[in-house]
Amino acid sequence: MATAILDLEISKLPPEITVEERYSKALVLIRLHGKPIGQAQIPVVGGRIEGSQLRESLMNAAGDNLWKNWLYDALEWDERGAVETIPIATVAICTRDRPEDLRRCLDALMLLPDDGQEYLVIDNCPATDATRELVTNSYPQVRYVREDDLAGESAARNRALREAKHEFVAFTDDDAVPDRYWLRSLLQNFRDRRVMCVTGLVMPLELETEAQEWFERYSPYGQGFYRRVFDGAHCNPLIISPVGVSASMALRKSLTDSIGMFDEALGVGTPAKCGSDTEQFSRILRAGYCIVYEPRAVSWHRHRRTWEELQNLLKCYGIGVYAYWTRIFVVNREFSVIQLALWWLRYKQIPELIASLRKQPDAVPSDLLLAQLRGCMSGPMAYFASRKQLQKIKKVVSSQ
Repeated sequence: MATAILDLEISKLPPEITVEERYSKALVLIRLHGKPIGQAQIPVVGGRIEGSQLRESLMNAAGDNLWKNWLYDALEWDERGAVETIPIATVAICTRDRPEDLRRCLDALMLLPDDGQEYLVIDNCPATDATRELVTNSYPQVRYVREDDLAGESAARNRALREAKHEFVAFTDDDAVPDRYWLRSLLQNFRDRRVMCVTGLVMPLELETEAQEWFERYSPYGQGFYRRVFDGAHCNPLIISPVGVSASMALRKSLTDSIGMFDEALGVGTPAKCGSDTEQFSRILRAGYCIVYEPRAVSWHRHRRTWEELQNLLKCYGIGVYAYWTRIFVVNREFSVIQLALWWLRYKQIPELIASLRKQPDAVPSDLLLAQLRGCMSGPMAYFASRKQLQKIKKVVSSQ
């Protein structure tokens, strides 16, 4: 059965919560005075959750983070430091032929407080004019830009960075729904000049299908409820997964002057499938800068709904990870990436596959693991194919 998604303030819980009877459980985002502090999965009986049971479950799930944030509020202490003014940003949505998702995303962005931000839609090599018509007819506040020279999310993001009018550029995916204070929460972390990137908490928008349930269980986008600072001077730039994801991300535009743009041989829409954000995060840390993970910057992501889509997505993730590692090996001469790949295979992929084949409780379905493994094996060649394709396209464009 499906899982209801709830967003609850623990200091103001109702005596009872009702949801549709088709839900057997609920995934609850727990907030304290608006700040996300944890999540809990609560059973639903007959479409109802009783208040006293809910409060106890949420307090247990939040644990020490509840009391830590309660103390911070009582002391009026902010771990981000004093925020004098919130900088003005460009909000960029890179999209391709998904007008239904894009409409939901833009509707959410239109609810953000007006701090002077610019809205920008980059339409990457679209097959139809549906996106242009949606934006120009329904969202006059949004600037529409069509990018036809090169397919891929990296090309779209690079175009957004070139088009942006402001120093700070916040990116969200077209299938994400940012929270009302998402943008402010990202931007409030740039007080330190060494912070070049901030990522946010990504929660599931819906868990209506088995595929969505398994994605959230096996490969969730959220990286917890504690703010973390990743300092390139002190952490391994190859261990990127705790940093967050580009579905909720803000960058300094001037960053590109020192480390360059997104690698257009990586990312969705290329033979490498994904990995462009991972590679960019790694480059930021290798340069000695900082990335902040900020759970107050909440966004809700619509996971793939069908099992076939999930299989394909995990295969793409496998391709993207190994394409990124190949890029690190070839371009940066980072030979330790071989050890990392072997460690991942020995201590994660093989044990997960063995557990699945033995049908151990809560084991990941073997077809998902095998899809990811097939992607990993084709990742290195996918990177070379993508780089070769990119060189050909740029040669043609430059000759026109």
